[in-house]
Amino acid sequence: MSKFAGLVVISSAVAFLGSGGYVLIPTGVPVGAREVVDPKCDIKGNISIDTGERIYHVPGQKYYAETRISPEYGEQWFCSEADARAAGWRKSKR
Repeated sequence: MSKFAGLVVISSAVAFLGSGGYVLIPTGVPVGAREVVDPKCDIKGNISIDTGERIYHVPGQKYYAETRISPEYGEQWFCSEADARAAGWRKSKR
C-alpha cells in the first residue's frame, strides 16, 4: 500500500471515530434506519389514526410496549424528548 493510501485510510478512521462512529444519523430517525442508530433512541413517535396527531411515547408509559412504529406513515424513533418536541410531537398523556 502506498503512503498516500495508508494516510487516507488512517485519516478516514480517525474522522469516523472522532465524530461518534456509527451514531451519525440525526435524531428523529425513521425506523428503517434504526438499526444503525444508537440503541438508546427508544422514544416512539406515533401518529394517531383517529386525529393525525403526532404523539411520542417513552419507556414505562402505559401504551409504550404496544405502540408500533410504521415508517410508511411517517412514524419514527427519537433519541430524546427534546428532539421529539422540537420536531412537533407531544408526549402521550398515558
